[in-house]
Amino acid sequence: MKTKQWFLVVWLALCTLFALAAPVQAGSGLIILCYHEVGQPDARSNDPFAVDARSLVRQMEWMRGQGYQFVSVEDVLADRAGKKPLPDKAVLLTFDDGYRSVYTQVYPVLRSLHAPALIALVGSWLEQPDNGQVRYGDGLVPRSTFLSWEQIREMQASGLVEVASHSYAEHFGQLANPQGNSEPAFTSLAWKSGSYETPEAYRARVRADLLRNSELLKARLGQAPRVMVWPYGSYTRETAAIAGELGMPLAMSLDEGINTRQTPLAGLRRLLLDANMSLPDLAWQFQQLETWPDGIRPEPSRIMHVDLDYIYDPDPARQEENLGRLLDRVKAMGASTVYLQAFANPEGDGVARSLYFPNRHLPMRADLFNRAVWQLRTRAGVRVYAWMPLLAFDLPRENPLRQQRVLALGRQGLPEQQGYIRLTPYSAEARQTIREIYQDLARTVQFDGLLFHDDATLSDVEDISGAAMAANRAMGLPDSLPALQQDEAALQRWNDSKTKLLDDFTLELAQVVRTWQPTLKTARNLYAGVVMNPATESWFAQSYVTALQHYDRVAIMAMPYMENAAQPRQWLRQLFDKVKAVPGALDRTVFELQARDWRNGKPIPTREMAEVVDELHTRGARHIAYYPDDLFQDQPRLADFKAAFSMRSRPEQ
Repeated sequence: MKTKQWFLVVWLALCTLFALAAPVQAGSGLIILCYHEVGQPDARSNDPFAVDARSLVRQMEWMRGQGYQFVSVEDVLADRAGKKPLPDKAVLLTFDDGYRSVYTQVYPVLRSLHAPALIALVGSWLEQPDNGQVRYGDGLVPRSTFLSWEQIREMQASGLVEVASHSYAEHFGQLANPQGNSEPAFTSLAWKSGSYETPEAYRARVRADLLRNSELLKARLGQAPRVMVWPYGSYTRETAAIAGELGMPLAMSLDEGINTRQTPLAGLRRLLLDANMSLPDLAWQFQQLETWPDGIRPEPSRIMHVDLDYIYDPDPARQEENLGRLLDRVKAMGASTVYLQAFANPEGDGVARSLYFPNRHLPMRADLFNRAVWQLRTRAGVRVYAWMPLLAFDLPRENPLRQQRVLALGRQGLPEQQGYIRLTPYSAEARQTIREIYQDLARTVQFDGLLFHDDATLSDVEDISGAAMAANRAMGLPDSLPALQQDEAALQRWNDSKTKLLDDFTLELAQVVRTWQPTLKTARNLYAGVVMNPATESWFAQSYVTALQHYDRVAIMAMPYMENAAQPRQWLRQLFDKVKAVPGALDRTVFELQARDWRNGKPIPTREMAEVVDELHTRGARHIAYYPDDLFQDQPRLADFKAAFSMRSRPEQ
């Protein structure tokens, strides 16, 4: 063996040894592990989540050797009730789908180690005849693949194994859009006979299924389940509330992270184990869970800001081809995240007159958002944020709320619309309309986050609409702009109130969406001016400091040509220095670069963009985005830009 090869082998061996031997920090968090099938040693399985029995034993012995203690559901409930705290380094074992191997391979190990466990059962599978078949995924498997009722009762009687519901018959992917995507049944509206299931029918379906499985398990096993384990880990706050009403206050997902006392019982997180999880990998995963806040390692991101207008085509075949090209480009670019336009804007003025999802208030240009999000998440492996206006909705002419707009004081002393067409946030009716648009968005498909568009602004002469001036009177402020401008203290109160109003409304809309997307992240576009010079906050009703407090990411429009900067690179360096000077800001700030000079319509040279990305990365920027991505013009040029942009091409900071 050559010296270099020998050194590599020794180095890898030492890394493995240290991963196994290094003590993990003790903590009060609860780690929940999710297993599926546990096969016989060395047996092959088509299930990518199957773990062989020998690996399971090694993992459990490693956990016990590192001081981890196996706990039960009862221990978790006692801890939350304040009766008995969980031990440090607590681990709860869960096994999904009710494989027979839980009895033949796992149960003997549980008894020998006196380790409690939770098994999640699908009622319709268990009700199949012994010689029948079960539809599992895209195929059929023998009923004998799963536990018998006798085996379940024996394990339950031991006191080590508790039974959870895994649905009666909702463990499948249902048709969820006109293009034919199959999505988790518990979190999608079914597409049937040319229309979507109504929200009322959806809730009734969920309730009926959960109730049926609880009643079945109670009839067969003597007690109803008190834990709901969501198929595919996919759930909403509505489904969790229904489960709680039916006697299942604990619900488990596959969300990332460790569980603390602040983690809702209705949304407990689990670590999914698969066939490729080696012992060093498991040790590393435990270290992450015990090291980072909420057990989630903060990672840098590279973000493509994508217009669905580029993908839309009235010809469905050509539209599908465009989407395929986007998926290929996103993967090749090495992006981690896509900010994806959910509203249509072929006019290019940033105003939504139609949307890419079904809704109650605006025309639907195409039912495209659902399809694009699902494909990007599952095929390109990226996180997807729905990019949406906050106020810039131009409602149809027949809608009387259309006129409830943000108004500014014009040069002639008369109210006029300036900048974006926006519904006034001071109108309760307008805000309700926007809430309903966001509700309809959230019901469309599961996505990862919301990006609030740069229309979330009010200038220093806005808003003087009737609703806005009525709000001023209610606050004891002058109800005309000239009067406000003559009273410095009143003007400051007015400016502060506008900033707070926009912040509060974005946070309210995020909560609306979290009814369907419980783990939703938020991002908001801010103008660079509020970072470069906080005195300009009143020009935009935006505050960088409060934005850092409110949102998971603050996307600063780091666009020197849009700002008419005389020295673009120097301007970007100054912007970076301003961000870096705020403690912790680099972890939350996205530097959003421009790929086009909108003053002349020309693309920014790819080499220049790559140099800026390299410099930002070298100086410590963690999150970098660019807008727009033009796949048809290859702007920025993939071959020249991906080496600078992709996180795969450089070490993580």
